[in-house]
Amino acid sequence: MMDIRSLGYFVAQTDNLPEWQAYAENVLGMMTSEAPNGGLYLKMDDRPFRMLIVEGDDKRYLSSGWELGSLEAFNNATELLDEKGIAWEKGDSTMCQQRGVQDIALVRDPSGNLHELYWGYSSDCQPFISPQGVPKFVTGDMGLGHTVLPAPNFDETLSFLKEVLGFAVSDMFNFKPAPDADPLPIYFLHCSNPRHHSLAICAFPVPSGCVHAMVEVENMTEVGRAHDRHQAHGVKLSATIGQHLNDKMTSFYMKTPSGFDMEFGYGGLQVDWQEHSAFEFTRVSMWGHDFSVGQSAE
Repeated sequence: MMDIRSLGYFVAQTDNLPEWQAYAENVLGMMTSEAPNGGLYLKMDDRPFRMLIVEGDDKRYLSSGWELGSLEAFNNATELLDEKGIAWEKGDSTMCQQRGVQDIALVRDPSGNLHELYWGYSSDCQPFISPQGVPKFVTGDMGLGHTVLPAPNFDETLSFLKEVLGFAVSDMFNFKPAPDADPLPIYFLHCSNPRHHSLAICAFPVPSGCVHAMVEVENMTEVGRAHDRHQAHGVKLSATIGQHLNDKMTSFYMKTPSGFDMEFGYGGLQVDWQEHSAFEFTRVSMWGHDFSVGQSAE
């Protein structure tokens, strides 16, 4: 299995880069800059970027960047892919320059989600100075946050993520889209850092290529200030403020300009994996998180 350290970045696509820039600066409170070879960097800590937005014909999530700790770990990862007969491609120099890394291996899981395995990020170590006064996002060794991806081929995708990429199950939820509907599994997965989950998968398709991504701040005041900004700038709310049962995150959800949701939260659980027991939880939140607000007409 691989030794993935964290969700280092994600790549999303839009047909309107200025819209994403305004959203990042005015609502998320992140810094932006032009990326090499085109696109927009979103900066939320001392790295040059944690989100890369590129131009394309439609709005969608493109890929997840998973950080490996060394060249040796990268070589072990590609050797494992070869041993298991899994197709992968090496990122070219243009891609590596744009991502600011030494090497990239591109691989798709059985549900078609694109994963970018990389090592050796580059950084000028410049400070993060939020245009909205956000003191800090919770990143560091735990990465940018988490991402939730569609997995219609659920069992095969879960096996791939566990047996190839090396993720482990944190906990599970069986989602019922309607009272009389069959439950659809959602599994929450962690890698080697303490964040409760860096990845989750759900057993249904999502047109935007992602259910949501999550960013975390250090206190509830910053969640409230971001909530005010989403209202002030007319960003569509996807779920009201609430606290999740499994990772204890207090958060709200809003739409991004690429069609998937952004969870903006505080207080996410950090876990000692030697002491953790995976479990199935039977309700999404201890309080709040009314997702019906996001299902109203545009």
